Amino acid sequence: MTAVAEAGAPTGRNVASRALTVLGVGGTVALVILVVMLLSAVLAPWLAPYDPNYPDLMASLQGPSAAHPLGTDALGRDLLSRLMFGGRTTLLGPLLVIVVSTFVGCCLAFTASWRGGLTDAVISRLIEVLFSIPSIVFALVAVAVLGVGLLPVVAGLIIAYTPYVARVMRGAALRERRLPYISAVWIQGRSGISITARQLVPNLRPLIVAQAVSALGFAVVDVAAVSFLGLGVQPPTPDWGLMVKSGLDSALRGQPTEVIVASLAIVLFVGAVTVVGDRLGRGVTGR
Repeated sequence: MTAVAEAGAPTGRNVASRALTVLGVGGTVALVILVVMLLSAVLAPWLAPYDPNYPDLMASLQGPSAAHPLGTDALGRDLLSRLMFGGRTTLLGPLLVIVVSTFVGCCLAFTASWRGGLTDAVISRLIEVLFSIPSIVFALVAVAVLGVGLLPVVAGLIIAYTPYVARVMRGAALRERRLPYISAVWIQGRSGISITARQLVPNLRPLIVAQAVSALGFAVVDVAAVSFLGLGVQPPTPDWGLMVKSGLDSALRGQPTEVIVASLAIVLFVGAVTVVGDRLGRGVTGR
C-alpha cells in the first residue's frame, strides 16, 4: 500500500462511493439519464442515422419501424435524428443561461454580503424587483427588442434567472461571513476579494452547483416554451419545443408520434435534472 493511500487520500472508488451516497439509487439513475441525453446531443453528427433536415415525402408520417425507430414527421424527416440534433439547441441555450446567470448572480450576492450598507440595500431591492417578474416575460421582451432567435431568448432569461441565484447565494454568503474563520482571515489583512475567492466561493461551491443544476430544468422548459410560440429557434433547425409545435397538426390527423417523443424528451430531461438537483441540495443542507 502506498503512502498516499495510507494517508487516506481520496481515490476514484471513494469519490464514486460518496457520489452514490449523496445521490442515492434514484439520483444515480437520473444522472445516467442526463449523461446519455447530453452525449446523444453532443455526438448527434456521428450517431444520428439521418440528416435531420432531409425531407422524404414518400415516408411522411410513418410510425416506428426498423428504418425509422421513432417514425417520421409530416415532411418525412427521421424523428430520432431530429430529436438528437434538437437536443443540441434545446440544451445549449439553457446551459448558457445557467452558466452566465450563476456567475452574475454570485458576483452580486458576494458583493452585497461583503460590502453591506447601501450597496447591499440597492442590490437587494434590485433582486426583489427582478424576482417579481416571471422569467418568460423577460424572454418575450428580449425577443420584441432584439428579434426572434435563440440568443435574444437566452439574453432575456439570463436577466430573469440572475435574481434567483443572487437571492439564495446572498443569504448563504451572509451566514458564512459570520463564521469565525472569516474573521480570522480578515484579521490577517486579506482583502475582501481575496477572502471571497479563496474562502467563500470554495466553501459555497456545493450549494452553487446544486442551485445551478436545479435551475437548469426550469431553463429548458422556458426555452422550449418560447420556441413553441415560434419566437425562439426557427425552422428548419431541430428543436424539441419546435417539434412539439410542428407535431400538433400531425396529432390532429391521428399521428401524435412527434408530439409524444419531443414532449417525453423534455419531461425526461427536466425530471432527471430535478431529481439530481434535489439530491445535491439535500446533500449540501444535510437534510
